[in-house]
Parts: sequence; structure tokens; C-alpha cells
Amino acid sequence: MRPLPNSAESRLADVIRRLGGPDFESVLHDWLRRCLAPDNLIVLAYRDAGPPQVLYRQSDSPQVFAQLDQTYLAGAYLLDPYHALHGARVAAGVYRLRDVAPDAFQRSQYFTEYYQQTTLLDEVTFIAYPKPGVSLNICLGRDATSSRAFSNAEIAMAQRLAPILTALIEQHWAGLAAAGGADDITAGVQDALALRHGIRLSQRQAEVALMILQGHSTPSIGLRLGLSAQTVKVFRRQLYAKCNISSQAELFALLVPRLNLLGKPEAA
Repeated sequence: MRPLPNSAESRLADVIRRLGGPDFESVLHDWLRRCLAPDNLIVLAYRDAGPPQVLYRQSDSPQVFAQLDQTYLAGAYLLDPYHALHGARVAAGVYRLRDVAPDAFQRSQYFTEYYQQTTLLDEVTFIAYPKPGVSLNICLGRDATSSRAFSNAEIAMAQRLAPILTALIEQHWAGLAAAGGADDITAGVQDALALRHGIRLSQRQAEVALMILQGHSTPSIGLRLGLSAQTVKVFRRQLYAKCNISSQAELFALLVPRLNLLGKPEAA
């Protein structure tokens, strides 16, 4: 019996044959294009300290990754929902951005200033842990190239593929360097603002600032921090007054350069 030409199973066989090899990522990309038809794909390794490591990227549109190096990797990744999943040590599997993003994500300055510029419309990410302290994310996106989200059938396919992707990640990227000490983002923001601007935020004020930029609404911040909505509003007013600002856009402009410096000696 002849095998069917260009079948997804044949592409998967090629992926398995190339485990540990230099062309593994491109063959993996070919298989995933066959199964889920993403417009773009990026492989990121998150660690507990420092920016994520880009291991592979491919896109049909240059716009998708145009600001990746100078904005996302420079510090904006600290506001990304998938970075939050790394910190939470979620179970290995597949996660859709719309299911894990904060409730006000699309109204956040991070979304406006960075994410919207990528033209991404939908994103699903396979997450696994090839070694302690390292989460490996294979992110598949749909952007303005196709102008369509993943269908329910494609999401169901991604869920079926998740155990296979987890096993491939654990095998191929087992040799990644482990993480160093963890970054304390809240303390880093406090220290950087105090050092460079003379602005001294309390821990709660710094936490609220970061959650605002991540795209959490007032009720969401209150739920996560165990505070009433009114108390969150008080912290937000105090934060804006100390920083001498009146909008999220100004908060973004003030904090993102500080995020860029986290983990660098001059930020200490």
C-alpha cells in the first residue's frame, strides 16, 4: 500500500528523524504548517531571570517581528501573558492567548504600543519544560497575512497535538542552559524608579503599576491581590500622583525603559 503524499504523518516522521539536529526547527515548522497553517511561528525559551531566548522565528510578514528585538526582548516581555504563564509554572500543554490574557489586555498600553503593531489576530502556544527553570514556548500566530483566527477545529487539533509537542520539546531542547536566580520584577521597578527618578513606590503601588500595564482591570487586580476595587483605585491614584502622570500611556512611557534595564548591572 502506497503512503499518501505530503501527509502530516510523513512530516511528523521527518521531525522525529531530525530530533537533535540543526534543521529540526524548520522541519517542525513545516509539519505544524501542514497541521495548523499558522502565518508565523516563533520558539522562545523563558527562564526565571533575563529576557527570553529566541531559538527560531519565521513569518510570512516582516511586520510581525519588526519590534521583537528592540521592544519585546528589551523588556516588554515582562508584560506578556505568556511570560506570566512561565512564572506561574502552568502545566505543559497548549494555551490560546485569548484564554490566558488579562481581562483588559486589549485596552492595555502594552497591547497598543507593541502587540497591536505585530498585526497578530490570534495566537496559540505549546508550552513544555525541557529542564527545571526553563519553559519552552512554540508560538503559532495568525496575523494580517490571512486575517483569520484559528477555527474551533484547528484549536481541537492543537489540543490533540499537545502531548506530541511536549515530548518533542523535552527531547530536542533538553540541553538548554538552566536559569540563574529569579528576577524580582516588582523590586526591580521600585529600585530603578528610585535611583533614576527619585520616585519611591511601595510594593503594592509597584505591583498595581505592573498589573495595569499587563492589561488587568481594576476588578482583576483586586481579585489577584486580595483587595477591594476601591482600594485598588486608591493605590492607582497614589501611583499616578507619585509619578506625576495622569494616564496609562504616561505610565507605560515611564516604566518600560526601566523594564529594559532589569537584570543589567547599571539598573541595580
